[in-house]
Amino acid sequence: MEILDSLNPEQQEAVTKTDGYLLVLAGAGSGKTRVLTYKIAWLIEHKKVKSWDILAVTFTNKAAAEMKDRIEKLIGEVAKQVWMGTFHSFCARLLRRYGELLGYSRNFTIYDADDSKNLIKKIIKDKGLEIKIPPKGIAGKISKAKNNFILPDKYPIYDFQSNRIKEIYKLYQEALKSNNAMDFDDLLLNACKVFQESKEALGRFSFKYILVDEYQDTNKVQYELLKLLSKKYGNLTVVGDEDQSIYGFRGADIGNILHFEKDFPQIHIVRLEENYRSTQTILKAASAVVSNNKFRIGKELWTNNETGNKLSLYTARNANEEARKVVEVIKKYKRPLKDFTVLYRTNAQSRVIEEALRRENMPYIIVGGIRFYERKEIKDILAYLRVLMNPDDNISLARIINTPLRGIGPKTRRFLEDYAKKERVPIYFALKKVNKIKKIILRKQKVLKKFFKLMENHRCKLGKPAKLIENILNETGYLDMLREEEAIEAESRIENLNELIAGAGEYETLEDFIESVSLLTNIDEWDETQTRVTLMTTHNAKGLEFPIVFIAGLEEGLFPHSSSFYDEAELEEERRLFHVGLTRAKERVYLSYAQSRRGYSFCLPSRFIDEIPADTLEMSEELLPADFIEKMHADSHPAHRMGGTHRFNRR
Repeated sequence: MEILDSLNPEQQEAVTKTDGYLLVLAGAGSGKTRVLTYKIAWLIEHKKVKSWDILAVTFTNKAAAEMKDRIEKLIGEVAKQVWMGTFHSFCARLLRRYGELLGYSRNFTIYDADDSKNLIKKIIKDKGLEIKIPPKGIAGKISKAKNNFILPDKYPIYDFQSNRIKEIYKLYQEALKSNNAMDFDDLLLNACKVFQESKEALGRFSFKYILVDEYQDTNKVQYELLKLLSKKYGNLTVVGDEDQSIYGFRGADIGNILHFEKDFPQIHIVRLEENYRSTQTILKAASAVVSNNKFRIGKELWTNNETGNKLSLYTARNANEEARKVVEVIKKYKRPLKDFTVLYRTNAQSRVIEEALRRENMPYIIVGGIRFYERKEIKDILAYLRVLMNPDDNISLARIINTPLRGIGPKTRRFLEDYAKKERVPIYFALKKVNKIKKIILRKQKVLKKFFKLMENHRCKLGKPAKLIENILNETGYLDMLREEEAIEAESRIENLNELIAGAGEYETLEDFIESVSLLTNIDEWDETQTRVTLMTTHNAKGLEFPIVFIAGLEEGLFPHSSSFYDEAELEEERRLFHVGLTRAKERVYLSYAQSRRGYSFCLPSRFIDEIPADTLEMSEELLPADFIEKMHADSHPAHRMGGTHRFNRR
């Protein structure tokens, strides 16, 4: 019973209601992670459920690690046997075992967005296909189709472009298969296929108790997975908040949480409405804004925290002035820089903020910028590792065959590819018979033979990944290449590679290391202990919290984004996104918009500002341009009135 002592009545109800289908509507800052961790502890300690009979699914590796750590502190080592991780890591684990049912070997490669884009680009070039949509856009459309469980033969055709995408989609899936590779969406899709085709696999992975975090962010395929996994025992707990559903553009379906009551039998609902994070003022403002949405189940958030300061609104002449004033406010506080985050709607907005911070020598970190594992030198070495693990991976092989430079140009690579196609073997194994490819001159053959021998030597003695990386760096000449550059950038790259070795040292096998790296997200790489100002898009901020939050760029067309103007569902998602931004804050919120930005001479303030209750918002007059203050007082600007719905006279 000690497990329940620190929980409020609603949290206790969510923890102890273990059997059947349970929907926990958890508002921002209401302690949903505590509920999930304590429920797992309750199942093991009180219900005597075996830890390996529990599956807990989160949306980031970081969240899974934190949850497992909390459970271990509650009940000890037994928590390590709980199946816990992201949907993608769970599916990858399943497919390593049962992927052969679909024609994959257990050492398949997981392609990231860049790999997928490059593969699509190669397909278009090789087949001589004409299409106006760039490879990245095609990859997005294919991803959307997969998230909705639409396979290539069912892809809808309504014009020439869609017909061409259907053709590329089919060729793309065939190419992935021949490379023994899956993209992120395939992990989910193929897991569903395995469960549909194999009773053994479904029986092996039918857990007695399943708990899902951030259920509002699930897509159609994840929904089908949960239906299959929970069918045998019927014990499924999902925790989510429809007011924080902000990933529709990635395929998330808010209908999964809105219709949960209809889709699962005898559902029980618990509402977590007490907020432990924000002040009363912040909570009142955020709740008022999101209450304008129609697509909601509904809840009333409240808090016992202090009333707190009003939200501050600043109007800047332009984006540069807005950024400068953000930095001025941060400087006024005498507290660690990690207490501050600046949120914005699009990545492009970060540039002027970065410049303002640099001018003041103020350190910062960007979440969602160039991630560590996306740096060129890191991707190069990972490509070596991926080929060693999966020689069928032609995309990774293409990256390293002439890196460092070996004199293997496009013509030689084309001869190699042609031979591989003719012999129906992966390009890697065509290297073994390069002496039979008469079109490749003898000097190039010798280079390719040497490269193949080097790779085979490593494949024959795969050891711990850290040592393997060291050997590759030295024996391929990659380190020598960087040292010869004699540039500061080269030194930085060598430091990054040393960091890669250090990270790999935490893993015993190459397979575990590659899989862990492949499934990382932006948030997984964020370090909350760093003493820096955090910059990120509002999308990346979900799940995080900061004492002081700035939300910049609150202009019509930017936030809400102009792409949402003609679709009510998309506009509501923009409003939920603003709600998420507000509820990241514990103590203070600063809002700002610019009167001109990037060539637009007259920007209107966001409609979301109008939706904030007047008694929770104040104009930051000390930061406002003097002429604006003078005009505001002269006109008795309605921004100071307690009532009214359009306080900025925009319409």
